Amino acid sequence: MSHLFGLVEDAMPSNLNPMNCAGRALLALTVALATLPVSAQMQRPALAPPGCGETHNTYGPFDYRTAHQSQRYIVEIAHFTHGVETLTRGATGPFGNDIGYTLAVFPNHPRAIQSVERLAEKEKSDPAKGTDMTVECYYARGMAFVPNDLVFRMFYVSYLIRRNRMDDARKSLDYVVEQAGDNPLTQFNAGLLYFDMKDYDKALAQAHRAMAMGMTRPELRDRLNSVGRWKDPEPTEGPDAAASAASATQAASTPSQTSR
Repeated sequence: MSHLFGLVEDAMPSNLNPMNCAGRALLALTVALATLPVSAQMQRPALAPPGCGETHNTYGPFDYRTAHQSQRYIVEIAHFTHGVETLTRGATGPFGNDIGYTLAVFPNHPRAIQSVERLAEKEKSDPAKGTDMTVECYYARGMAFVPNDLVFRMFYVSYLIRRNRMDDARKSLDYVVEQAGDNPLTQFNAGLLYFDMKDYDKALAQAHRAMAMGMTRPELRDRLNSVGRWKDPEPTEGPDAAASAASATQAASTPSQTSR
């Protein structure tokens, strides 16, 4: 998958270990949540797109970005364990059952969508065994449920690129760039995706845009350098933007200890 930086945070911090006090208190809370009436647990529906079948929610669905820790925990501790995420050890049954359930509750779960991709590739079957729908349908459902989740949409762009669906990928990525505004990390990651598409002109424009916003990571510049397509930004946007870009260029020339 494309190397996108800083997109996904750990969903289960170590302080949620059920063996410590905070974890035990949270576990009690999740049990209380689980006993709520179905009507209280259900949110607005996340309907499957036409032709994609149905998902059956008795809990959720929730926007993963804003879900309470207890809502994440009650699903992930039972269904989206480390073994399920890495496709190395099942939880309640076939991997597809647990990943599909996770995506039913959190249609935009960023790590679960990547796991269902890997599962379909591993099994050479789409939909994968135990899932409700194809990978593409899971993406469509997630984007329809939370249209403003640009991280989830960029994972979809990466999915399209790997399938050589460049026109679809470009359309979706152009939308991300338009919606990202002054978010330097999103603009930077969009540049990485344009690079993956071999659209080096747009990748360079995104690098310059992110640098003008203060982004100092060197990876996009280095990749463009590797194919002979890097150019330093020209001071055409006024002294403040030029100074910011020059500062970012200097910072990007210094090896970053946080680069991955």
